[in-house]
Amino acid sequence: MSTTTSTTANLLKGGEWLIKESSAFDTYTPEDFNEEQKMVKEMCLQFLNSEVLPVIDRIDKMEEGLMPSLMVKAGEQGLLGASIPEELNGLGKDFITSTLVNEGLGGGYSFSVAVAAHTGIGTLPILYFGTEEQKQKYIPKLATGEWKGAYGLTEPNSGSDALGAKSTAVLSEDGKHYILNGQKCWITNGGFADVYTVFAKVDGDKFTGFIVERGFEGFTQGPEEHKMGIKGSSTVQLYFQDCKVPVENLLGEVGKGHIIAFNILNIGRLKLCAAALGGAKMALTTTVEYANTREQFKTAIANFGAIKHKLAEGAIRIWVGESALYRTSKWIDDKEVELQAAGKPFNEALLGAAEEFAIECAILKVDGSEVLDFIVDEGVQIHGGNGFSDEYMISRAYRDSRINRIYEGTNEINRLLTVDMMLKRAMKGKLDLMGPAMKVSKELMSIPDFGSEDEGAFAAELKTIVNMKKAILMTAGAAVQKLMMSLSNEQEILMNIADMAIQVFHAESALLRVMKLAYKGEEAVSIQIDIMRCYLNDAVDKVNKAGKEAINAFADGDEQRMMLLGLKRFTKAAPFNSKDARRRIADKLIAENKYFL
Repeated sequence: MSTTTSTTANLLKGGEWLIKESSAFDTYTPEDFNEEQKMVKEMCLQFLNSEVLPVIDRIDKMEEGLMPSLMVKAGEQGLLGASIPEELNGLGKDFITSTLVNEGLGGGYSFSVAVAAHTGIGTLPILYFGTEEQKQKYIPKLATGEWKGAYGLTEPNSGSDALGAKSTAVLSEDGKHYILNGQKCWITNGGFADVYTVFAKVDGDKFTGFIVERGFEGFTQGPEEHKMGIKGSSTVQLYFQDCKVPVENLLGEVGKGHIIAFNILNIGRLKLCAAALGGAKMALTTTVEYANTREQFKTAIANFGAIKHKLAEGAIRIWVGESALYRTSKWIDDKEVELQAAGKPFNEALLGAAEEFAIECAILKVDGSEVLDFIVDEGVQIHGGNGFSDEYMISRAYRDSRINRIYEGTNEINRLLTVDMMLKRAMKGKLDLMGPAMKVSKELMSIPDFGSEDEGAFAAELKTIVNMKKAILMTAGAAVQKLMMSLSNEQEILMNIADMAIQVFHAESALLRVMKLAYKGEEAVSIQIDIMRCYLNDAVDKVNKAGKEAINAFADGDEQRMMLLGLKRFTKAAPFNSKDARRRIADKLIAENKYFL
């Protein structure tokens, strides 16, 4: 079997990793990037270093015309059109390559935000839901950066509750225009965009998308917002006062705007994870360089154990996050190919693939944004007082990171969605969670099997993953049975279960990547094994803690005691010296003077 591709026959469905075994051979990893993909990522990094980072202070001061001109330059190099078909002026690359562009440009601070908004929510609604005429009119210009894209969904009183929007659209008496009235806020690229995807309710209740151009009568914008971070990213309010939108600019169908909004968010969440990890790699490199040059007590602070722990933990979280990101990207890529082979058109194939793995996209968004936040926070700490100074890049990285846990759906919303989507799929029969959950329940009543341990490389780690999955199934299954319909009101319990799932999905992704590296005979895999074991060691404790909090919240008496015993059984791990493993990881980072993996 090929070690770089999955066949559609063994492609897991979204969420199935929880109840089925995954094969290391079928798991796509960053080591599988082809030469073209590596070149694309290198081109992105070169663009940042040559065009963006030298003018980053000017970008943050909102120098007029600078950001749009940089986007035009990025467009000239094809960086805005990776996922756009060639016949529409794009490069027509696969999903993994377009994800790599997001990662490669992720260290560009406000520039990364502008590009991600343009290529994602600014372009994809028209590409995937537009008519042929709409695509021909807008996409080629968006692909080159001649026109810039933005997206108007959020309103002053509707953020996470997107469908609570108050903006309205009414068909004019002559039937030629929709008359838009309302207000949008926090619109990225809003100050300079040429094309906006805007959502409003037709006749007061049918949530619908529209393509609005700068210059349409009745369309104005507010001044630039002053923000905590991403200061160079244009953020304005949009105002619609009897704004006339031609009927041919209706996007999709009347009343079907939620399909556009939510489908685009699936892709956006995964791409945000990619950008966050790109930013995290740059921030960790900046911090390693500083730790190597900053001396205290007559030695570089990189030599201190407390600093090594922080550096190593950053590398662990990046490497594990990357493992989960590209594992999922390949699933989406394979599903897209499968759907196209079944006759689905280009747009329906990718949207269907992303929707299939919406659970994983939500998980990735949460983890990626929190990895970056961890690394920039510890980066400031390692920089000490200098980290609080604007003269050091880590200060900007810290401020710019914070928004990632809020947009593309807050991390709380994404945690709730992770469990909600799993349970809904189970109720619809798309995902058999109850069978495995009942099996685990029976296992709890039986005498533990203390038979001989499996032998072979990574057998202990594989067993740990299997047991952590049992902990999730036991906890979630009991919560569903006990709380039934009221579970949706117990957000704390749902977030506990989501945290368990996030840990296990990432730990399994890291283990499968290490196993594949080892099977392929890759040299110097020992650092990656250290990384995987450190993460797994911590994941067991985190799953135990989250499981305990959930169980204690809904169970009592004998049921509670039985489940807590089960949780203890399912979250056991052999003793592991993580201090020495982290030191080995840190020593390699320090010797390379960068994030090197």
